[in-house]
Amino acid sequence: MKILHTSDWHVGKVLKGQSRAEEHKAVLAGVIDIARAEQPDLVIVAGDLYDTAAPTSEATRLVTRALTALRRTDADVVAIGGNHDNGPALDALRPWAEAAGITLRGGVRENPDEHVIDGVTASGERWQLAALPFLSQRYAVRALEMYELTAAEANQTYADHLGRVLGRLTEGFTEPDRVHLVTAHLTVTGATTGGGERDAHTVLGYAVPATVFPATAHYVALGHLHRAQRVIGPCPVRYSGSPLAVDFGEQENVPSVTLVEVTASTAARVREVPVTAASALRTVRGTLAQLAEIEAPDAWLRVYVREQPRAGLREEVQELLPRALEIRIDPELLAAPGTGARIAQRSGRSPRELFADYLDSRGHADEGVRELFDELFEEVDH
Repeated sequence: MKILHTSDWHVGKVLKGQSRAEEHKAVLAGVIDIARAEQPDLVIVAGDLYDTAAPTSEATRLVTRALTALRRTDADVVAIGGNHDNGPALDALRPWAEAAGITLRGGVRENPDEHVIDGVTASGERWQLAALPFLSQRYAVRALEMYELTAAEANQTYADHLGRVLGRLTEGFTEPDRVHLVTAHLTVTGATTGGGERDAHTVLGYAVPATVFPATAHYVALGHLHRAQRVIGPCPVRYSGSPLAVDFGEQENVPSVTLVEVTASTAARVREVPVTAASALRTVRGTLAQLAEIEAPDAWLRVYVREQPRAGLREEVQELLPRALEIRIDPELLAAPGTGARIAQRSGRSPRELFADYLDSRGHADEGVRELFDELFEEVDH
C-alpha cells in the first residue's frame, strides 16, 4: 500500500499581521496535486489542521475542502486533532466527515476501539491504523481512566500515560498479514523541533521516548514537530513536517509531505516530496546602507538592523524592503560590549533619569524620544 503522510497545516496562520490564507490555498492545492499524481491508498493528516482553536469560517472551509479533495483521489483519509486544534469542534464535524468518507478524530473517545481504524486497499492489502489525537497531561490521565487500565497515579509521567494508551490501541498489532500503522500528535525524545512549535507542548515534560511505539508497527506517522525527519525507534517513526514554514524559526526547513510504500511482509520505503507553493521566510541583516544594496529575495523577511534605535527607523526599513514583516535591532549589536554597561539604580532616581538610563543602555540616542517621554510624563503627573 501507499501512504501520503502530512501534518501541521496550521490553516488560519497570521504571521506578524500578515495573513497566509492565499499561501495555504496554494500549499494545500499542491498537496492535493501530489495525491492525484501518486494515487495513495491512505492519506494521514497527523494533527494541527488549524493554527487556532477558534478557526475562522474561511479556514474551516479551506480545511474541509482540502480533505474532501484528498478523498476524491480515491484514498482513504484519516485526520486527527493536534494541540492547536479544538478537539470537540473537530469531532462536531464527524457527521459531515463520515458522509464524505473521511475519518476524523478530534479528541480521545470513551471507546478506545473508535481510535482503531481498519481498511483494505484496492489491491487487497489489509491495514489497521491506531489514531491518537493530541493529549494534554490532564486528558492523558482521563484517557487511562476511561479505558479501565491500571489506576493513574499522580507520580506517573506523561510518557507513562501515553505509553499505556498506545499500548491499548495497538494491542491488536499481531496479525502477520496486515499492515499496522500508528498516527499521533506528540513530541518524541531526541527529535528536532522545527522552530515554530508552541513551546508549552514541546518541553521535556511532554516528550515521550520512541519505545512507546510497538515493534510490530510498520510505520508511525507523527505530527507536531515542523521539521521533516526520521526518529530512531523500534519501528519506522517519522515526522512529515509542515508543508509551509509557519514562523521565521523554520526558514531552514524544507516543506514537504512524506510518501510511504509498505506491505505486511516488507519494510516501509519512505521518500519526501517537496511542497514549494508558499513564500519562503528569510532573515537579512545590515545597516540601512547595506540593506539598500541587497537584492530583496522573493520571501517574507525578518530584518535585523545594524543601527542604533531611533524614531522612524522601522519606516525607513519598510520603505527599502516592503516584504519585511519583522524589523528589529540586530541582537548582536545590542549584545556588543558597553551597550548594556549602565544599569539604572532605582533608589532616589526620577522617572526621567531612569528612562534616560534605559535608553542609554539600549544604545538609543534619539533626543526626540526623550522629549516625548518628558511631555507625556508631565501630562500624566499633572
